[in-house]
Amino acid sequence: MKKILFIEDEAAIQKTFGEILSNAGYSFKSALDGEVGLRMAKSEKPDLIILDLVLPKAHGLEVLSALKKDKETSGIPVIILTNIDGMAEVDKAIELGAAAYLIKTSYKLEEILEKIERVISGQKLN
Repeated sequence: MKKILFIEDEAAIQKTFGEILSNAGYSFKSALDGEVGLRMAKSEKPDLIILDLVLPKAHGLEVLSALKKDKETSGIPVIILTNIDGMAEVDKAIELGAAAYLIKTSYKLEEILEKIERVISGQKLN
C-alpha cells in the first residue's frame, strides 16, 4: 500500500483528503505544520508528499527545500497544493523540485486524486 503524507494546517481539508485517499487504497498520514511534516517525512518515508505553502513553523517552500536537500527524502515526489497562485511561488516550487503545483480552488477533488495517482505511479504531469 502506497503511503501519502499530507502537510496541511487546515484540519477539515486534512480530514477530507484522508477519507478520499484512504478510500482510494492509500495509507494516509498528516501533519499540521512544516516542522512536524519534515520530521514525519524522515520517519514515515512516504511514497508521496502533498504540501501546502502557508504553514505554521515553516513555510512550505522552506519545507520543500529541506526535503530536496536531504538525501533521505530527496527522492520523494512532492505535490504543492495551495491557494497561492503567484507565478513567483510556482516558479520557485518547480525550481526546488516539486512534481506539480496545484491551486486548491482550481481543481475538483477527483482531478487532484488523478494527479496524485499519476505522480505516485511515476508518470510526469504536463
